[in-house]
Amino acid sequence: MMATKSMIVAGLAVVFAFFQTINADGVKGSIQLNSGVFEKILRKHRAVLVKFDETYPYGEKQDAFKEVAAATLSQDDVLVAEVQVQDYGEKENADLAERFGVTKEDFPVYFLFLSGDAENPKKFLGNAKNADDVKKFLIRESGLWLGLPSCLEDYDKRVKEFLKASGDKRPDILASVEEEASKETDDSKKRSADIYVKTMKKIVEKGTDFVDSEITRVEKLKDGKVSDKKKEQLNERLNILTSFQLLQKDEL
Repeated sequence: MMATKSMIVAGLAVVFAFFQTINADGVKGSIQLNSGVFEKILRKHRAVLVKFDETYPYGEKQDAFKEVAAATLSQDDVLVAEVQVQDYGEKENADLAERFGVTKEDFPVYFLFLSGDAENPKKFLGNAKNADDVKKFLIRESGLWLGLPSCLEDYDKRVKEFLKASGDKRPDILASVEEEASKETDDSKKRSADIYVKTMKKIVEKGTDFVDSEITRVEKLKDGKVSDKKKEQLNERLNILTSFQLLQKDEL
């Protein structure tokens, strides 16, 4: 009887390990790193976002990581990677964790390595359960376009042009963007384009401080008692405003 129970337990352990392995290797858009290839990989990419974590991570924080990795698929200059640190057996990658001052109590920990510099990474200090927070960190620190939900790459490029221009040139750029927005036929894209136009108009009227104050106002509205549909609309607006904010900081 005892032997049978032992066999069942052993069998379940094998099955569990099998599915955990599938989970570990199944993050689309991410690769696994170890000390043998760590710096070789860093040297080949403009920006490498590395997550240090336990072996076989799961849960909300891992779901957020998967979302971040998926968002980088179309951005050739960004690589997302994972270092799984083993605290038993051979303690794989414990050397890398020690090198960057990471302990298991901190997991997951994100570092952004830029231009192959392995000695001075930028550390993410936000909420690891929030994929958008991680993406904002990546966008802000790398200067690369990634795009939050509802953001449009073509319009973000026009925003960059708009913010870089002197005050007397901005109305002309706004008029051009407004014309482009009026030609949008896709409903979702049209809705986003209109938010870009309205935000540019307010900046022309009130200056660039409008963006920060509007983000604060929209966040308060979103946290209040609003319908799911209204919350979705506020999130769309907030993401585009955040894009303005990040691009605005680039121009400072």
